[in-house]
Amino acid sequence: MNQQTTSWLLANARSGSNSAAAIAALEEQLIERGMPVARRIDFPDEQIPDPELLDENGVDKLIVFTGDGTLNAAITGLAGWGGQVLVLPGGTMNLLSCRLHGDGATSELILDRVAAGAMKPVRPLAASCEAGAALAGLLVGPGTAWATVREAMRDYDLVGFAQGAGEAVTETASGARVRVCEPRAGQGDGYPLLEITPSHRGMVVDGYRSDGAGDMLQHSWALLRRRFREGPHERLGIVDRILVENCEGEPIDVLIDGEPRRLGPRAQFTVAACEVDLLATDHGF
Repeated sequence: MNQQTTSWLLANARSGSNSAAAIAALEEQLIERGMPVARRIDFPDEQIPDPELLDENGVDKLIVFTGDGTLNAAITGLAGWGGQVLVLPGGTMNLLSCRLHGDGATSELILDRVAAGAMKPVRPLAASCEAGAALAGLLVGPGTAWATVREAMRDYDLVGFAQGAGEAVTETASGARVRVCEPRAGQGDGYPLLEITPSHRGMVVDGYRSDGAGDMLQHSWALLRRRFREGPHERLGIVDRILVENCEGEPIDVLIDGEPRRLGPRAQFTVAACEVDLLATDHGF
């Protein structure tokens, strides 16, 4: 077996808008472009492969067709691996895929570029905190409560959706806000949500306001669809390091590439390089 051309596929049929049919279609697309995979790993029924397993099997490329949360886990677990990761849009928002391949790039377009050699291995900057590192983005504050509502909607859990939506509105409106304290930026009384987006220039920090019922409605709808930037917000800076604090000294809730975590009442966020090569086919990473 040629070690230089051995690829595995990591897929999750339950991720976002993904499906078993979409995965089967992807495998056909790979074959058509002369890039068949030697093995498919179905997450979460099978574990995400680690560097040792990939090296034992001569794998040099891992193709990942999942949402941002599973992508984060896979890339984090591959730190130090000598192979390359090809990210494909297999989730709901596919923010990391957009970052590497451009907004709206389909799997077919990305594979066409890869087959033509129009790609480059990169190690993009991540936004890192004590709970982990985000390659797509971090959300910080009580507004992250909408994540559970979104999951209930995706699972068609109408009871869970109704209960969660009420709790999320309350938490976003009255939960302890968060503010940037080092370097000082934005409103001193904080925000219900901060968004920290890694880029090649550093971390882009935006604060999302909720000054009235209209703002809250816009926020709720935007958060539910993971279209955060449609809510009213302001740019607070592009930085390499920030310190965020909870205005009432409570723990800080965060979403790291869509996955919920909790930090202490004061949390530091810094830029950090990805620790494995990702294939990029666009210049915007």
